[in-house]
Amino acid sequence: MSYPLEKIRNVAIIAHVDHGKTTLVDGLLKQAGTFRSNEQVDERVMDSGDIEKERGITITAKNTAVLYKDYKINIVDTPGHSDFGGEVERILSMVDGACLLVDAAEGPLPQTRFVLRKAMERGLKVVVVVNKVDRQDARAEEVLNEVYDLFIDLGATDAQIEFPVVFAVAREGKAFRKLEDRASATTLEALFEEIIRYIPHPQVNPEGRTQMLIANLGYSEYLGRLAIGRIASGRLKVGEMAAVIGAKGAGRPFKVQGLFTYQGLRQVPADEVSCGDIAVLAGVEDVILGDTIAAVADPQKVALADRWDPATLQLPRPKIDEPTMSVEWSVNTSPLAGREGDHVTSRKVRERLEKEMLTNVALRFQETDSADRFIVMGRGEFQMAILAEQMRREGYEFALGQPRILFKEENGVLMEPMELAILDVPEFSQGTITQMFQIRKGMLQNIQARGAGRVRIEVVIPTRGLIGLRSRFLTETRGEGLFNLQSAGYEPHKGDIGNRLNGALVCDRAGEAQAYALEDLQARGVLFVSHQMPVYEGMVIGENAKDADLWVNPCKTKQLTNFRTTNKDDAIVLAPPRLVSLERGIEWLAEDELLEVTPKSLRIRKKILAKNMQKK
Repeated sequence: MSYPLEKIRNVAIIAHVDHGKTTLVDGLLKQAGTFRSNEQVDERVMDSGDIEKERGITITAKNTAVLYKDYKINIVDTPGHSDFGGEVERILSMVDGACLLVDAAEGPLPQTRFVLRKAMERGLKVVVVVNKVDRQDARAEEVLNEVYDLFIDLGATDAQIEFPVVFAVAREGKAFRKLEDRASATTLEALFEEIIRYIPHPQVNPEGRTQMLIANLGYSEYLGRLAIGRIASGRLKVGEMAAVIGAKGAGRPFKVQGLFTYQGLRQVPADEVSCGDIAVLAGVEDVILGDTIAAVADPQKVALADRWDPATLQLPRPKIDEPTMSVEWSVNTSPLAGREGDHVTSRKVRERLEKEMLTNVALRFQETDSADRFIVMGRGEFQMAILAEQMRREGYEFALGQPRILFKEENGVLMEPMELAILDVPEFSQGTITQMFQIRKGMLQNIQARGAGRVRIEVVIPTRGLIGLRSRFLTETRGEGLFNLQSAGYEPHKGDIGNRLNGALVCDRAGEAQAYALEDLQARGVLFVSHQMPVYEGMVIGENAKDADLWVNPCKTKQLTNFRTTNKDDAIVLAPPRLVSLERGIEWLAEDELLEVTPKSLRIRKKILAKNMQKK
């Protein structure tokens, strides 16, 4: 069904991590009648990936649509973590407005500011939703004042700052315009009405030549690659000829084999899609994010550059923030390589990384002088860890190197990326946390008491100073601290920053770790391995309590003799080993170490495994 332009609304749901945007989309889908009354529906239905469900976060942007009265509201659920800002950049090109979701207790946090700034630069209209007003520590009115301050701080115009406000309890599917209406509210109708009233319909040209900017990609086993985007002008029909206009402006003709629009979570076939609506296009295999699809009246002209200028139809490509960090990916060369993974060769790893670059515009791929090593550049360690987790679940084996910061030079001055760290910590750890960040060249910006024994600290710190800091932060705050980051641009190089304070406990031989040896070694530091775990020479089995590496023998067994001793029958007591996760493993790495990643195991190792080769 084709909807009139005036009845279409394209809206992005934007918020910080865990402020409830995916839960809110759940409520909108259910109350719009998307699901049958007897249909079993999972919570956070938009978080479809296994990693998203496990972590409770949104990693990739997703499209859906709800039908409310006689309106069609296309909704895009965007990621809330700053490392996935590239997803936000391109998705905002598809919408005409946004719902800014803010937690009634935590208030605006870094990703709130990041996405709001991008939305305001595009001139989008914003509906503010203060969510979780049922929390015991909710301070809805104070948070609303913080939102106004944020708009003013970002240079909002008089028109932009006159935004409508809706209060909500997304978990209960309720929205209301005044706090005192909470008891009487039963639905999200107030939010539906504000979206229709305040968000404009698409400002497009129905009579213009067909143009469609590709903002997302999908895949169908039957139709191949799917290109997703909003039609900016004209209309697109099944069976007509169109052309892909890439970054270099070259036009490649193809036939539109299938068209779909969104109804709820389903893609519904359509013979024709008019401008303003979000469409899914099948029939083109070599399209990438940011390309333009344009209708071609005479396909013979596509091949003749002098008679057809594709640059006149090319839409502006989304501008993506440049990467600030790089990680070296390499083939797994440890003695245990190939035992757990299905894809272990350099060709397989390269193909998978190149495939990721087609759909993730925030990442960059670079070859090295070795066929077994590749460089992946992105926005942060968490982004790299998610990609590594996806690949290991697909059966890949590989190794990751220490993250390296990408510097740049301006007017002969070496510049480095900076981050604004916003920390919500218990009062007892305030002094320790402040000192921890200042040692890493952090500059204190603000300290504010938040009540209930908590303090908010704002620090501007070099990106390289954050490597390995998050795990120490969680330890010092006893797991109660909140750690959020926002890009703060580039500043002149801040000088040397101390890296990891502790050395490594390194295995000096191959075999199996034995409890008898581990009992003595645990006094030297924190162990990463347990009894009967396979080890090899050069494998890091723990963190040394001192700052130097220590080569040890974890395979030593008790000598069997015919002498009895008083402690012969003493039970061996081992502390639980520290499990190596992808994020903590990447953070912990030193320059001469690698993180070995397999579908079943994570191991830290030295780049040069042999003990007698270390000095070389």
